[in-house]
Amino acid sequence: MKFLGSQLSYFFANRRTRTNVKKLLKFVLVLVLMYAAYSILFHYVALYEGQDHSWVTGFYWVLVTMSTLGFGDIVFTTDLGRGFSMLVLFSGVLFLLVMLPFTFIEFFYAPWMKAMNQAKAPKKLPEGTTNHVIITKLDAVTDALIKKLVAYKIEYAILEPDLQKAVDLSDMDYHVVNCDATDYETYKNLCIERANMVVATGSDMENTNVAFTVREFNKDVKIVASAASSDSVDILEMAGANYVLQMGEILGRSLARRTLGGNARVHVIGHIDELVIGESTAQETPLIGKTIVESKIRESTGASIVGIWERGKYKQPMPDSVITDKTVLVLAGTVEQLRNYDELVSIYHVSDKPVVIIGAGRVGRAAAKSLSERQIDYRIIDKNPDRIRDPEKYILGDAADHDVLKKAGLEEAHTALITTHSDDVNIYLTIYCRQLSPNMQIISRATYEKNINTMHRAGADFVMSYATMGANSIFNIIDGQDVLTLAEGLNIFNHKVNRKLADKSLIESDIRKDTGCTVVAIKCKDDGMVVSPDPKRVLLLNQEIILIGSSEGENEFSSRYEKDRE
Repeated sequence: MKFLGSQLSYFFANRRTRTNVKKLLKFVLVLVLMYAAYSILFHYVALYEGQDHSWVTGFYWVLVTMSTLGFGDIVFTTDLGRGFSMLVLFSGVLFLLVMLPFTFIEFFYAPWMKAMNQAKAPKKLPEGTTNHVIITKLDAVTDALIKKLVAYKIEYAILEPDLQKAVDLSDMDYHVVNCDATDYETYKNLCIERANMVVATGSDMENTNVAFTVREFNKDVKIVASAASSDSVDILEMAGANYVLQMGEILGRSLARRTLGGNARVHVIGHIDELVIGESTAQETPLIGKTIVESKIRESTGASIVGIWERGKYKQPMPDSVITDKTVLVLAGTVEQLRNYDELVSIYHVSDKPVVIIGAGRVGRAAAKSLSERQIDYRIIDKNPDRIRDPEKYILGDAADHDVLKKAGLEEAHTALITTHSDDVNIYLTIYCRQLSPNMQIISRATYEKNINTMHRAGADFVMSYATMGANSIFNIIDGQDVLTLAEGLNIFNHKVNRKLADKSLIESDIRKDTGCTVVAIKCKDDGMVVSPDPKRVLLLNQEIILIGSSEGENEFSSRYEKDRE
C-alpha cells in the first residue's frame, strides 16, 4: 500500500499526466454515450422489424457487435437493420479496437509505468533522512562498501542520472536516487545538511565538481573522493574533499605488505593502536613438524599465533595444529614481542633474490615503491615501453614469455606480485608462475569477487581486491572503525563492547562459535592493550575488542552484536 501511494503521488504530481487523464476520461465518456445511444437505437430498429427485446438484450447486442464477437444469435433482416449493424460494427472497430488501446497506452499506461519507475528511483530522499552516505557512482569499490553499510545498518543512496539504469539498480535492491551527481540542484533533494558522508568515485574532474558543490551546501559533511592521478589530490582537497584516496596506491602497498621478504622474520601487515599484526613463513625453520603448543612461541616471545595460512586458505589456530613448510603464521603482539620472535627465526629461510612484479601500472609501481622502502629488491615486467622507468629494475616484455620471466629471475625469486587490471590475465599468469616455480609465494590482484576462488585454485597464496581495499578505507572513515584486510575475505576489525556483550567472559559470549571471529586483543583503561586475552576474562561495557575473521564472520558479528546507535 505504501508503494502504491508513492506511485499515485508521482502519477498525479505531473501536470501533463493530469491533463492526459482528463482526456482519457473524456474519451471513455464519449464511448459510454455512444454505447448507450446504440443500445436505445437497437430497440427502435428491432421494433421496425417486429422484434421485441429487453433492455439487457440491447446492451448485450451492442457490446457483442462493437467488440466484433458477432455471436449471430440476434440478427436484423431489413436493409435498415443491416445498415445499423454495420454502423455499430465499424464504430466498435474504430473506437474499441483502435482508438481505445492507443489512448489508454498514451494517456494512462505509459505515464503509470513512468510513475512506477519514478517511485522505484525517486528524485529526492524522504524528509527526515539523516546520518546517511551519498554515493555518486556504483562501481566495484562502492559496491563492496554498500555491503558493509548494509551489514552495519547505515543508510545510503546511489545517484544515477539515467532513469532506466536507476530502475534496474532498484530492482536489484539498491537504494537509488534518479539524480545527476554533477547537477547543483541535486543536492537540494538529498538531505545533504544531515548526511554523514559523500563518496565520489567518478573521474577526477567529476569528483572535483561534486566536492565543490557539496561543500557549498554543507561545510561539515565528510567528503571522500578517489583520485586516479596524484596531481589531482591537491585540487580535490582545495575543492573541499576531506579525504582523497588513490586506490591504486592503496592496493599496491597492500600487495607489497604481503611479501614475506625472503626470510622468516615477521613482516608487519597492519596495526590497530599498540596491537601489531604480522606474518612469518615457517619454511626452513625449526618450527616445522611442531604443533602450536609445542612451538612455545607465546611463552618465549609473548606474541600469539592468531591464524594460519596454508596455500591461500586461512585456518583457526588450534593447540594441536601442526606447522608445515607451507605454513605462514599470523602473529599478533606488541612491537617488542614481534622483535622477540624475529630474534628466534631471523637467520632462517634467507633469500636476497628480488621480488618479481608483473605489471607496471599504478598498482605495480606503488608496490615497487613500498618494497623499496623496506629495502627489498624487485624487478618489474611490462610490455608497454612507456612504462619503463629504470632499465635496471624494469624489464620490457610479455610476462607470458618464458624468456622474459627468466630474465626477471622468476625461477629463483621467493615472491611474485601479479598486478595487472585484468582478472583473466592474472589467473593465467598465476597458473603459469606456479608451474614454473612451485614453492614461490604468489600474490595476485583481483577486481571481481567472483574470481577470487579461481585465483586461489590457480595457485595464488594471497589475493587482494581493489574493491575491498577501497571499501575498507572508506568505511574506516565513515564509522570510525579500523578494518585491516589481511587478504581477500579476511579482516581485522574493532568493536566497542555494548550491552549484548558486557559482563560476559569471552568463553561465555561464544563469539567464536557464533560468528567464526576470534578476539585477539582487548583495550582496557587500566591494563592497556591485552593481546590474546584469557578466555575467562570478562568484557566490560565500552571496552574495545579487536577481532580477526572472514568478511562473512564480520557481517555475522555486526548483525548479532550491532553497535548501539543513537
